[in-house]
Amino acid sequence: MLSRRAATRRYTYGYGRVEDLAGLFIVTMIGLSAVLAGYESIRRFFEPQPLTNLGWVLAAGLIGFAGNELVAVYRIRVGRRIRSAALVADGLHARTDGFTSLAVVLGVGGVWAGFPLADPVVGLLISTAIFMLLWGTARDIGRRLLDGVDPSLVDRAEHSIRSVPGINDVETVRMRWLGHRLSVEATVTSDPAMPVGRFHQLEHQADDLIRSSVPGVAAVRLNPSAHAPANQAVHP
Repeated sequence: MLSRRAATRRYTYGYGRVEDLAGLFIVTMIGLSAVLAGYESIRRFFEPQPLTNLGWVLAAGLIGFAGNELVAVYRIRVGRRIRSAALVADGLHARTDGFTSLAVVLGVGGVWAGFPLADPVVGLLISTAIFMLLWGTARDIGRRLLDGVDPSLVDRAEHSIRSVPGINDVETVRMRWLGHRLSVEATVTSDPAMPVGRFHQLEHQADDLIRSSVPGVAAVRLNPSAHAPANQAVHP
């Protein structure tokens, strides 16, 4: 809801970065969940507690795992389709909850097999798995916060701009995520005598080409280079 708010004089790029903050919060919660699960597992080694109502515990664990995994698959799939790192992180959070439920199921199986320490052992294994899952999620959110984008998207945007008749060269291409939308800005060289209106026409052509090759683009802006091409001279 916040990311859809219009830009203001203070937040001139809008509120798209709220999604990245939400993703950072989710990563923190996943990390705390892993730490808590590991702590409780270690505590069970020194303070073992008997498990009762194993049948109900097993049923609850299976239902919890299945439900969380279905939610996780849906959120991750939609998050990747709309390129929302926060929604993908939320799906991974649901998956960690499912892993916790799976640990309960495996622990119950171990107890039934006559190994009472199976519960904390499986808990430690699941905590390790959550930390490994957390690393990839934290990396993706961190890249978003640092304006990191897939280099292949930059290559596709640059190729689209170079294919516009009237643009002689592309000096730089900058892209950044604003939530799950991409902002594209490029510095290009063209005929120094080109009228401003004609240059804007080139910008619209580049916009159409980039949008057809790069999904999720919100805005495209071309800036004329301050330097003329080497084979052209600028006369006062």
